[in-house]
Amino acid sequence: MLLIFDCDGVLVDSEMIANRVLAAQLSRYGYPVTAAECRQKFIGNTIPGVIKMVADEGIDLPEDFEAILREKDADVFARELRPVAGMQATLEHLHSVPKCVASSGSPDKIRTNLQTTGLLGYFDPYLFSTREVRKPKPAPDIFLLAADRTGFSHDQCIVIEDTPLGIEGAKRAGMQAFGFIGASHRVPADESVLLKAGADLVFADMTQLPSLLKR
Repeated sequence: MLLIFDCDGVLVDSEMIANRVLAAQLSRYGYPVTAAECRQKFIGNTIPGVIKMVADEGIDLPEDFEAILREKDADVFARELRPVAGMQATLEHLHSVPKCVASSGSPDKIRTNLQTTGLLGYFDPYLFSTREVRKPKPAPDIFLLAADRTGFSHDQCIVIEDTPLGIEGAKRAGMQAFGFIGASHRVPADESVLLKAGADLVFADMTQLPSLLKR
């Protein structure tokens, strides 16, 4: 069995912070939006994907927008970023289970965020970014890459994701998909959203994961 974890909103409780920073930067460049609206509209997307969505609405962001956003994110994350509640204890419990990360974030962002939160050692060097594949989530590419690089068949993989895009991608890859709604940006009503996207189950307490794997 291989556990494939998304990073933002699953391993690290970053989404509320990231949406706050994204909203401030988009508003600064002529696309007024709140953090809550960013969460609803852009969750699970890559930054290039967000830039394209904004461009499709008639707002062209500067060429260095992504670089500026990354810099702002890094500054705030260094001060505020924490692991998802219960994550460290869960990873200790699952120390003998093969695991990796498959995220829409850039390789540098994945590594930095895991290092900041003390989680890098549980996964390094098995960190996979959608920047390494042709299509981002909900395409299955990143999950297929993770399975291939770690030597597991698709039916041996369980993906833990917090977004419909991630759940859909995992199911398209022929893998089990566990929806997680325990980070600060999620609410109980999100359970139905993830189930609709195809999640095999949805849970809100990361410390429950070891027992869920035994089902």
